[in-house]
Amino acid sequence: MYKIILLFVATILISCREDNIPKQKAYLSLEYPSQNYQDLDVDRPYVFEIDENTSVKALPKNWLKIVYPGLKASVDITYRPVNNNLKELFMEAEKLVFEHTVKADNIIWRDFSNTNHKVYGKLCQIEGNAASQVQFHATDSAKHFIKGALFFYAKPNYDSIFPAVEYIKKDMVKMMESLKWR
Repeated sequence: MYKIILLFVATILISCREDNIPKQKAYLSLEYPSQNYQDLDVDRPYVFEIDENTSVKALPKNWLKIVYPGLKASVDITYRPVNNNLKELFMEAEKLVFEHTVKADNIIWRDFSNTNHKVYGKLCQIEGNAASQVQFHATDSAKHFIKGALFFYAKPNYDSIFPAVEYIKKDMVKMMESLKWR
């Protein structure tokens, strides 16, 4: 019996040499290129600054697709002239945001106004696994109406794409801040 107790005590002493310490949480380390802006170099009734790391595809009807090739994403810009239909244009733009409420966890609106360049609008961030995480619309209330929407070329998983959304959202804010009508 003495040998069994001695063996048991020796096993406990030998097996408990180190304290078990939980591992630290790992953080995803993503590196994005620095954001340097230049004027949009496409003939449109509007101009704004875009990140020089993007490519621009000109589309009919004064529309654009600003492509982020490294992130597999794009900001789709649509333009509509205002012809006594401003209320309809606002309703259409906000309807497109509210279509995401099924998948959205939260929708955050931010008003924007630049009276010097007659630019008035809203930026909307959609949190959750929606198809578009950031959208904006802007107008001069008389002639021009523009809408931008961020899309990724993959099934949305908000937790995974959140850093890329924040990176592109800075560019979309810059687009609104630098928007001028021609």
